[in-house]
Amino acid sequence: MSAARPTVDDNPLRNSMTSGDSSALHADPDGEYMTLNMGPSHPSTHGVLRIVLDLDGEVIIRAVPDLGYLHRGMEKIAETYGYNKFIPYTDRMDYLAPISNNIAVAMGIEAVNGIVLPPRGQAIRVICCELARISAHLLGLGAFAMDVGAMTVFLYTFREREVIYDFMESLTGARFTVSFTRVGGLARDLPDGWAESVRRFAERIPKTVETDIENMLTTNRIWVDRLQGVGVIPKDVAMSYGMTGPCLRGSGVEWDLRKEQPYLGYENYDFDVPVGEHGDAYDRYLCRIEEIKQSASIIQQAIAKLPDGPISVEDHKVTLPEKTKVLTSMEELIHQFMVVTEGPALPPGERYFGFENPKGELGFYVKTDGTGRPHRLRMRAPSFVNLGIIPYAFDRAMVADTVAILGSLDFVMGECDR
Repeated sequence: MSAARPTVDDNPLRNSMTSGDSSALHADPDGEYMTLNMGPSHPSTHGVLRIVLDLDGEVIIRAVPDLGYLHRGMEKIAETYGYNKFIPYTDRMDYLAPISNNIAVAMGIEAVNGIVLPPRGQAIRVICCELARISAHLLGLGAFAMDVGAMTVFLYTFREREVIYDFMESLTGARFTVSFTRVGGLARDLPDGWAESVRRFAERIPKTVETDIENMLTTNRIWVDRLQGVGVIPKDVAMSYGMTGPCLRGSGVEWDLRKEQPYLGYENYDFDVPVGEHGDAYDRYLCRIEEIKQSASIIQQAIAKLPDGPISVEDHKVTLPEKTKVLTSMEELIHQFMVVTEGPALPPGERYFGFENPKGELGFYVKTDGTGRPHRLRMRAPSFVNLGIIPYAFDRAMVADTVAILGSLDFVMGECDR
């Protein structure tokens, strides 16, 4: 599915700067270039990212990203604290979609030993993941727009994001760092009336996006001139750099793990994968706009056929038993004690599991050894991989284009420096 792209007049100045003709830009190759440090202060770098720019006037000749200012050793923490105790740390990775991170790491651990949730547990996870996708894209679009000068859009996107925070607070007890998922299931079932409130939100959010975001940006001449032809990433380049998510799909590659390698029953949902045609910052914007609408459709479908039944597997060596049983049965009490203190003792095995997060493919390589802690846990952070494109995307761009390109990549440094 290709996102609609309005027709605008050509901008000769923009075309000359992005055409790839380096003769004009390097007319004086023996001249002096200026080195400029962009970051690691937070504004417009979307986190503690430093980019060393070599400039010929206002044209970027060379860009080198410098990461690592936020390194926290999360992989080793997982190997030290165990499966469930590590889940709160995943809230702090892509902190714009915390519940999606929770579900991704739990599924990576479950995939090693073939643990499959009951249908209701899977459907609730799908609803939570798509809410997280909408929330992450709303903030990404709002910050992107503000970087380029459209502050009003940021206020509108935050207004809708607060509604999702209210849903998270009602469901998990926390607005931001939710820690809702458990290996083999979820912390608790849906509260009364929650699903209907979410359904109404999913029903109206596409129209809200059209009236409050698209009407202000999509055909806005300033917005279009700042994004079209800027940060162009061709299809083959995007694939060679290992890009995923909207950054890859914006370059015309129809690759979404929910379609290509379905999990959580995504093969049973009807949704499209939006792709771009030109691979520029504008196409990446359009893809995220359309993804919000597709996520809203998935949520409505999941709620319409939300099954009854348990939300977690009924193996009490993996998940906590019911509290009433714990209070009346010594065996159940022992199971709870072992799961809480030692963690679920999973049989030996190893596997890589890829999960379609809002930023792209969030992958976990997990190796279990029969204890309550993983022998090895390694992460593939989509923001980290996507940032590898900076030297290519910045080449021969204007200094003023840097914030537009970074905003279109929509990364979070919390998962880069994991």
